[in-house]
Amino acid sequence: MTLIVPGPVVLDCPDPQALAGFYAATLDWEVGGDDDWAVATGPAGWQLAFQRVDGYTPPRWPGQEQPQQFHLDFDVARAAIDEAERRVLGLGAELVQPDEPERAFRVYLDPAGHPFCLSLR
Repeated sequence: MTLIVPGPVVLDCPDPQALAGFYAATLDWEVGGDDDWAVATGPAGWQLAFQRVDGYTPPRWPGQEQPQQFHLDFDVARAAIDEAERRVLGLGAELVQPDEPERAFRVYLDPAGHPFCLSLR
């Protein structure tokens, strides 16, 4: 039997090094790669990879003219959510949907326009 191990989640973007740097700084991970392919690597070998796409068009959240296709969720302890928000905003994220009493997450756009959430665990 062949053992199949999932590789990194790969995001298209205009600047792989910059976007890998954003996520690596957000998660305290390491960055490697080059101008066309960069990888942020964390504990136990978890990876997010970023590939250059010329003419990249970011998703339009929440609209569907250019759908998001997927998004990343990051779990954060309730006591740390405001600190985590300051961190991602300081790194270049944009808050597009704050949490509300009936929701347990906040939605952001990364510097390349991909939506991601900080979710209360």
